[in-house]
Amino acid sequence: MARSLILFHNVDPTAVLVLNLCGTFVFGISGGLAGVRARMDPFGVIVLAAVVGLAGGVFRDVLIGRPPATFRDWRYLAVVGGAGVVSWAGAPLLERMQPAIDVADAAGLGLFSVTGAVIALDYHLGAPEAIILGAVSGIGGGMLRDVIVREVPQVLRSGLYAIPALIGAAIVVVAQRTGHSGVVPQLVGVVVCFGIRVLGIRYDLSLPPRPIGR
Repeated sequence: MARSLILFHNVDPTAVLVLNLCGTFVFGISGGLAGVRARMDPFGVIVLAAVVGLAGGVFRDVLIGRPPATFRDWRYLAVVGGAGVVSWAGAPLLERMQPAIDVADAAGLGLFSVTGAVIALDYHLGAPEAIILGAVSGIGGGMLRDVIVREVPQVLRSGLYAIPALIGAAIVVVAQRTGHSGVVPQLVGVVVCFGIRVLGIRYDLSLPPRPIGR
């Protein structure tokens, strides 16, 4: 298993790979559904699924200065391709399952944000850079999705998306800097990010915009 895919260093690498693939699939579904809503053709839906599923990790790897890890494992491309096909074929059913998809998406956000921070620390980046790259790993695909479909990125307007990603990544970075690296702080980072995101979805929480004219 590639070094970049290792999140919990003392956990079975196969289990970690499965978690990453599941998160990639859920992100891909969100991208594919956005393509269906934008009335894209099947190819466009698959491309948008791939963008959301892979872009965050690609951004992170490019900024670190290495070939994107997801392009070196065919299973990631297969998963996002499958997510695009499922989105196209099963859009009506998936739309009815949107609340469950949102919860799964929140889990993926926590997983990828913490993964990104761990990878950045492995490459000896500083604390601020690791936190930012962790968040980028989780939110990058969603931001690019919204730009492609000509919407203001959700991360900038509603539902507490970027903030939980930053907090989850920060927990891991602070723990590592204080000598508490390992599985426990990584799990805490995932759970906290997931919890805040779910609360944001459930109660439609967001930072208040600046009032116009003041």
